[in-house]
Amino acid sequence: MSRKLPLGEGETARTACARALLRTGVVEKTGEVLSVAVLAEWVGWAGELASAMAAGLLAARWNAADVGTLASGVDAGGRALPSNAWMALRRLGWTVEVGEGVKVNDRIVRMAQEQAGHTLRSAIWRADVTAGVLATWPAAPGRRTPVEWDAVREAIPDGWDLPSGVIRSRTRQIAAFARQHGRLPADVFELEAAPQAARMLLLSACDGQQATLARADDPSRALLRLQLPTRPDPRTYADWTWVAFPIALPPTVPPGAVLHLPTLRVHQGKVRADLAYTHAVPTARRTGHTIALGVDWGLNTLLSAGAVQLHETGTITAVGAGAQFRAAGVLAKQHRLRRACEFLNAKTDRYQRLIGDSDRHCLAGRHAMLAKELGHLAARRSNLNDALARSAARWTVDQAITIGASVIYVEDLRSMEARGMGRTLNTRLSQQIRGQIVDRMRHLAAEAGIAVVTVPARGTSKNCPRCLVPLRHRTAPDRATTPGWKWAICPNPDCGWQGDRDTGAWQRIAARGLAHQTKTATDRASGTMVIRSVVDTLEATAVVKPATTEIRRKDRSKTGPTRRRTTRPAPRRRRAPSPTGPCGPAGKRPEGHTHTGRRSLPRAAHRHQGVTTISTPFPKLSASLEQGRPHPRPHRPRGAALGAGFHLHAHASPPKWAAPTPDLTVHMGSLS
Repeated sequence: MSRKLPLGEGETARTACARALLRTGVVEKTGEVLSVAVLAEWVGWAGELASAMAAGLLAARWNAADVGTLASGVDAGGRALPSNAWMALRRLGWTVEVGEGVKVNDRIVRMAQEQAGHTLRSAIWRADVTAGVLATWPAAPGRRTPVEWDAVREAIPDGWDLPSGVIRSRTRQIAAFARQHGRLPADVFELEAAPQAARMLLLSACDGQQATLARADDPSRALLRLQLPTRPDPRTYADWTWVAFPIALPPTVPPGAVLHLPTLRVHQGKVRADLAYTHAVPTARRTGHTIALGVDWGLNTLLSAGAVQLHETGTITAVGAGAQFRAAGVLAKQHRLRRACEFLNAKTDRYQRLIGDSDRHCLAGRHAMLAKELGHLAARRSNLNDALARSAARWTVDQAITIGASVIYVEDLRSMEARGMGRTLNTRLSQQIRGQIVDRMRHLAAEAGIAVVTVPARGTSKNCPRCLVPLRHRTAPDRATTPGWKWAICPNPDCGWQGDRDTGAWQRIAARGLAHQTKTATDRASGTMVIRSVVDTLEATAVVKPATTEIRRKDRSKTGPTRRRTTRPAPRRRRAPSPTGPCGPAGKRPEGHTHTGRRSLPRAAHRHQGVTTISTPFPKLSASLEQGRPHPRPHRPRGAALGAGFHLHAHASPPKWAAPTPDLTVHMGSLS
């Protein structure tokens, strides 16, 4: 398969990932069809071999010197290291150890080195953050002064753009180590143990001698060929065999996309494939936007969004009244799951303290059961968060596509911490998944060529969107003197704007983004767009003017004689006779309230009918003849006569003055 993707004008290549499931496999040598269980077992054996080698390499190279050498990007001779992790490790001479008596090919070793190289390269960021925190360790770790905050951000590479929550969490981790050992750690490699290696197969590090992937005749299907071991400890190359896996591609994979070798992992007894593909998408612009969608975060209302337009004159006006994404039910369920997890965590910790180091404690079984239940709850919370993030991101991107916006401006709340606002509010703020929503938003917006830019959040809800005067927040529009936070009123008499707090916030965010779009910066590593600071001169132009609509009135100039109006208006409905029709219920009722059918109701309609009256089954004819008595007529409830009620067997409740219907089940005994 060719890896070259043809691109047109205004297009760029984008690599995404889709999940697929391997349901069956066929051994090419014998034609044997493998079941899901056997398939998961064989893939698990190969993943165990690769993870064991990667874990050994991580344990041997988990130190500051080796991680620094790999992160430097050059080898001992001064040559640049390759971008592929397994090639960089081989350039440095870092090899892996294969188990005694186990026979694996070089491609399995490549996958182990690729996995270990990814982990070691990502460790340099944690090492820099930990070194910066240790170098500027504060006098009171729980309360840094402004001077200490500036010092720690200066000591960390790109620390000024780092969320304060990351620095605080790393500080708490170091403080816990100091309480346990009585001293500060030397670096992150003493603070944390060597990471574990996951049981997965990174087929991207292999070539055609280990795995191949090709599209089938049907564009929605592909064929994966892979060498797998037939035993957990293959002794010779004969214990490895080629297996073909048909893959049903998800509908999100375009027919013209270039497929890459996937990553295989076993989860809950099934083999799942993370399939990477590259396809052409419209290029997202950094500047030159005229219609933008502003997104504001909320508490009860998760998202509030609306569009503004930048005109040629430089004025900014709102487009529509905006919309809100409410997820109160999902957030309530998330809160219940969090409370359950907190309870089980406390109970599990209590059991662990009681068990201690004993292996045969009577609570060991209950502890294992609670730990398993805690894992299930954590998985439910994770799935709920993923579903909420996908839904919120899809809603936001759909709003932008519908309005024709070319950019989405989101306020940057990475540095916001849930502190000092009460226990309940702090917990609700800390449980929001803003980062996941923004990541999903970038992923979906890239499909339509829409840029997602984060803007500073300071002052977006505080100032008026029309005159930038600080707002007065009240409880509701009809309670203008009661302090609150939901309703915003501008005190400027020349402005007089008032509206929902979230509505003013998304207008301010979108206007700030359009005014500062020339200050948009693109991160080289991640490709994300961000406006890092607010310029006062540009902020003064970020004002949303009221939309002026041209009122078009119909020309009412007289062009002819006035139409003569009659002095006898049309008769009213009750005065006009109804047309004649056929007699009976099928005809149209003439004027008046008299029914055209029978003039008197049936006798059963005037009698009281109990609500429990049903048709009574009658004995068969043969049974009646054997007993020597005449066959009874079928019982018909009196109130069930046709036309006596609004339904054939629907009866009204008995009136209060009527005698209660006797309950025949009171004197019935038990069947036993």
